[in-house]
Amino acid sequence: QVQLVESGGGLVQAGGSLRLSCAASGYTSCWSVMGWYRQAPGKERELVATITDRGSTNYADSVKGRFTISRDNAKNTLYLQMNSLKPEDTAVYYCNADRSYCHRTRFEIENNKHDYWGQGTQVTVSA
Repeated sequence: QVQLVESGGGLVQAGGSLRLSCAASGYTSCWSVMGWYRQAPGKERELVATITDRGSTNYADSVKGRFTISRDNAKNTLYLQMNSLKPEDTAVYYCNADRSYCHRTRFEIENNKHDYWGQGTQVTVSA
């Protein structure tokens, strides 16, 4: 199994910065895609940024140029550096790890699991 623990959320003023962390444990030797999602009040969960095992990144247009996704393989940690924060960025941010292209464990196969979610961390940006 994979466990994801997020941290780094908080309350900041518009224009400020935050760095979110997602610490992964378990079957971390192989993963295909990791990403950050967010869900604002009254909104659907949306993709913020992803990074593949080869380092390719993608960003939502709304955060492009302001957010940077990265990873530290040695620490099994995913990061999201958020700069120039806007009130519109206020949301619960979730970490996701996908193992679709990995050799899945018996538990994963029997339970049809291929991705995992963190518990979420609240980011609030005040005007």
